[in-house]
Amino acid sequence: MEYTSIGETGLEVSRFCLGCMNFGSDEPWMIGDREQSKEIIDRAIDLGINFLDTANVYSQGESEEIVGDAISGRRDELVLATKVYGRMREGPNGQGLSRKHVLEQVEKSLDRLGTEYIDLYQIHRWDDSTPVEETLSALDHLVNEGKVRYVGASTMPNWKFQRALYTADIENYERFVCMQPEYNAVDRHEEANLLPVCEQEGVGVIPWSPLAGGFLTGKYDRGSDPEEGLRADADEYTQNRFTEANWEVLDEIRDLADEKDVSPAQVSLAWLLHKDVVDAPIIGPRSVDHLEENVGALRVSLSEAETERIEAPKRPSWPAKGKD
Repeated sequence: MEYTSIGETGLEVSRFCLGCMNFGSDEPWMIGDREQSKEIIDRAIDLGINFLDTANVYSQGESEEIVGDAISGRRDELVLATKVYGRMREGPNGQGLSRKHVLEQVEKSLDRLGTEYIDLYQIHRWDDSTPVEETLSALDHLVNEGKVRYVGASTMPNWKFQRALYTADIENYERFVCMQPEYNAVDRHEEANLLPVCEQEGVGVIPWSPLAGGFLTGKYDRGSDPEEGLRADADEYTQNRFTEANWEVLDEIRDLADEKDVSPAQVSLAWLLHKDVVDAPIIGPRSVDHLEENVGALRVSLSEAETERIEAPKRPSWPAKGKD
């Protein structure tokens, strides 16, 4: 395993972050078996992954519970990240980034994760109904209390993120140290949105959906309906990847995979790892085999010409629709 620091912090993380959205039972494509989920987490740690990312809203807390159970007894060797924003109960104050919701939800996350502190606490989305000063003040309070070590953000227009960074600077609040954008070889809109801001401001980048919901694994084919049980069979997010330009990108990735005797997923992840702005892509394997395949991308080298082959069919554009 290789390691890097998040942005300009001293926080050392593995070059891959284990995404834990698959651990739960909200959707048919998720892993309903807790023991299977724990097996993946155990193997990830054995492979040197020390960075785990979840969210309170993933299966309404079930993912956090699974992670907390799996890491019991080895908490301090890991960098644990979770998120706040999504709806966790009906009625007023059941979601968002108000001081009330943030302070309420951090306690629930700490309890489910079985820990006294969260290494990286992230806002899952921007909350237009709450002043950014209120949110930043609440997050700053959590850092001062020792319940949170660093704060981060995910998925928003660049002007909103710049506003948050500027507000933190002038009010002396804890600053966001990293951003979770959707970023992969077919979803490159963040090259025209958040990535330039992150690079300029020294903010770490931990991309979600590095394999475009499974599209870049090469398990789907032009003109064929997705097999039953695969994510694209029930999930519009992955189905939306089925465009001609995206198939052209995948063609190049498949060709390179054949030339290098590796998998399309490994070439796709290697493309991200070769981006200077990227710290740790968030992988979401549904089996130990998938996990080991993903980590194998660390051994895949791409030349500048090969990177250009992957990028040639598409150019960055904004906006794009997706979910996390």
